[in-house]
Amino acid sequence: MLRSASRTVLLVALGAFVLCTVLVTLAARSSPEAYSPAQRAWPDAPTLRGWVRFDSGWYADIATDGYFYSPGRMSPVAFFPAYPLAIRGLGLLGVDPFLAGVVLAALCGLLALVLFTRWASLRAGDDAARDAGLLLALYPFAYYLYGAMYADALFLLLVVGAFFLLERGQLLSAVLLAAVATAARPVAPALVFGLVVRRLEWKHERGLRWEARDALTLLAGLGFVLYMLYLWRAFGEPFAFVKAQSAPGWDQTPGWRTWLKVHWFQGFSRQMELADGLRLVGHAAITLGALALVWPTARRLGWGYGAYTLAIVGLPALSSKDFMGMGRYLLAAFPLFLTLAVLLRERPRLRWSLLAVSAALLLLLATAYGSGAYVS
Repeated sequence: MLRSASRTVLLVALGAFVLCTVLVTLAARSSPEAYSPAQRAWPDAPTLRGWVRFDSGWYADIATDGYFYSPGRMSPVAFFPAYPLAIRGLGLLGVDPFLAGVVLAALCGLLALVLFTRWASLRAGDDAARDAGLLLALYPFAYYLYGAMYADALFLLLVVGAFFLLERGQLLSAVLLAAVATAARPVAPALVFGLVVRRLEWKHERGLRWEARDALTLLAGLGFVLYMLYLWRAFGEPFAFVKAQSAPGWDQTPGWRTWLKVHWFQGFSRQMELADGLRLVGHAAITLGALALVWPTARRLGWGYGAYTLAIVGLPALSSKDFMGMGRYLLAAFPLFLTLAVLLRERPRLRWSLLAVSAALLLLLATAYGSGAYVS
């Protein structure tokens, strides 16, 4: 049976899921010219066309046709295998890959919110957990937890599950979940780093000594390593996912131009549209806000969660040429939502105002996404 905090968050999340789905459907119906990878298979299904946008097509192609790598060109190797493998698993049962991708995202997203609330209860009590769950459920980019065909919902579920099990002392189960998570997105060092530090801290809090079995946390990166080995064997290039991101079209080439965000500054001009300016400023602002919460997270939740959030925010922020996608990536920085909830406990008016603004932005961005606008 769900606790009160989890029930509240689940009910709100279900409401957000329904509203986002309705808005995405209406937006897709009113923008039939907007491209969706699902439009050939589902031309008369605006809900699927609305939820299946942009990189969703890569996941569907991997699930049905596997990987290929073309040096210097955009290639599916940039996308890690856990999510498309899950889609392929449903495909073996006769489920269409686009339908499977949307259903998986929605189910994983709702489960992740419930599990996140339970984890937050362990760390800060039910009241703070409820507030944190609401902040995450109504986060402006939470529509990626309600059906958008991306890997973020699955990744969040696995990462929260790994830390939840670690808090309960179930080390092996935590490591197994984490290993699957590191095969879902290319931020394995953040998760491994966070788990190792948190395990050390967890044992210190209980007056326990470090044992050889605690080194199992290092195996959390096994999914990442296995994918690199696959790329090496299949294409002779273990870092093909990095090189693919550097291809024209994505242009995420490691180097000083990316690290100093030269492309972000170049994006501003007198001819730019308002939506483009808001997108550039919005993603940068939310990244800086997340980084500002890293230290409070370390102080209130522990060094393990501080280390994890610093890495999970810092790695994509450093590798992005213009901060685009950071709103979506920050879903994985789940401890920040609990930290924010704790900071706002004595400021109820500010908390409710933030939730209201966040919910309004969530519905607005879900509508834009469903219409085919590039918002993250």
